[in-house]
Amino acid sequence: MEPVRTLAEALGDATLVLDGGLSNQLEAQGCDLSDALWSARLLADGPEQIEAAHAAYVRAGARVVTTASYQATFEGLARRGLSRAETARLLARSVELARAAAERVGEEAGQEAGREAVEGVWVAASVGPYGAMLADGSEYRGRYGLSVRELERFHRPRVEVLAAAGPDVLALETVPDADEAEALLRAVDGCGVPVWLSYTVEGGRTRAGQELAEAFAVVAGNDQVVAVGINCCDPVEAGAAVELAGAVTGKPAVVYPNSGERWDAAGRGWRGDVTFDPSRAAVWAGAGARLIGGCCRVGPPGIAALARVLAPGT
Repeated sequence: MEPVRTLAEALGDATLVLDGGLSNQLEAQGCDLSDALWSARLLADGPEQIEAAHAAYVRAGARVVTTASYQATFEGLARRGLSRAETARLLARSVELARAAAERVGEEAGQEAGREAVEGVWVAASVGPYGAMLADGSEYRGRYGLSVRELERFHRPRVEVLAAAGPDVLALETVPDADEAEALLRAVDGCGVPVWLSYTVEGGRTRAGQELAEAFAVVAGNDQVVAVGINCCDPVEAGAAVELAGAVTGKPAVVYPNSGERWDAAGRGWRGDVTFDPSRAAVWAGAGARLIGGCCRVGPPGIAALARVLAPGT
């Protein structure tokens, strides 16, 4: 067999399929996510559900699975009475569960095919924005009133624990603000793990209103960043963002939009039509996207459709 490649090496000649929304798959499995900790609660209360959700995406064709650590923070879990040591164990567990899911699917596939399946799946440790900890939608606004240095101090301890757990990449995701992106890049500096950076956007700007070209430019010359792009946004934003990311940074793009539906906070439900079109993935790949998947409300069937577009015959 060929030696196992790093994610950065794989991106040199391939487009990899990401997974989809973890929360919607957990809900499909019957999990209650009404808690402020969202899917992170299940790291303690239902780790087998998280592993099952990851496995569903690997079976669907995902080659990168993202951990359930998006909303898991020392501050948020401390409010539930967990010590820093207990929180660190849960963060590490998020990486272990993703690895275990790949191994489970590999065992299902048989010895030789199974080994190839496990070695062909990369684990992305999710590092969500400060606003995710607040659980009030702040990640879709940014501008929390904190300095870059304060945000760096918030993110660094979680980054250090996740990096030590051995993921293939850190996913700095759903970032609403170029200032927070700068803080995150400072926090990961020296951690020894490559990262991707993806903004949540609206109308071609960050959620905080910054020009997207300026936001992408914060990664220029940073070799630790293996891809830059967008996630958790309307699919209509994807095409232009992929092109812009490549033009500004010269790096591969990462793109994983939502289904196109919108969350109605007052009515506590999703509204609108599904506009996520897997066939557009070929266009995104042609424009430089090397990591393509889905976010909120994009489940295993959507990821399977993406895999058929990007890797026909799989």
